[in-house]
Amino acid sequence: MATKVQPSADVSKEAVLGDGTSVWHLAQVREGAVLGKNCIVGRGAYVGTGVQMGDNCKLQNYALVYEPAILGDGVFVGPAVVFTNDHFPRSVDPDGRLKRGDDWEAVGVTVKDGASIGARAVCVAPVTIGRWALVAAGSVVTKDVADFALVAGAPARRIKWVGRAGVPLVQSEDHIWTCPQTGEKYIEHQDVLTEAPQQ
Repeated sequence: MATKVQPSADVSKEAVLGDGTSVWHLAQVREGAVLGKNCIVGRGAYVGTGVQMGDNCKLQNYALVYEPAILGDGVFVGPAVVFTNDHFPRSVDPDGRLKRGDDWEAVGVTVKDGASIGARAVCVAPVTIGRWALVAAGSVVTKDVADFALVAGAPARRIKWVGRAGVPLVQSEDHIWTCPQTGEKYIEHQDVLTEAPQQ
């Protein structure tokens, strides 16, 4: 399947778009960015220099994914989400001179397979969002998020566990959690959730 880039989008010739990927109106994909197959980059979204995205990712309208972010397969980034990339941002150095790209070291946000970031959330680099985790809309993520964790607030904290379907899990017995939608089971041990072996 061919890629689809709207005429008003700005996609660098040095970017790589996988088969079936779509880039919508006014979006920008910078040089060196690599997007996997069947990705969607929504209206006005920004993909920074060298950003890496897996297959089947969705960046909703006006999401800002600054380098050096890395997104796994099946990642959802909601409308107006921001991934930062600087520990201590300044426009000028102590002498008042405008800072340039070489004057600071970029740090990135890593999002693992299947994770979702809700609308207007801010992920303050460097943080890692675990597999199939869910960041609630409007949250401010300042610490790593565990696999399958649902986090919310500013700063974001875990409030529930979610499964691959994205719905909150129900505790069915000690240390065992079940997805009410799929029936899949998960095991909790020392604040870590893992998928139960299939029987």
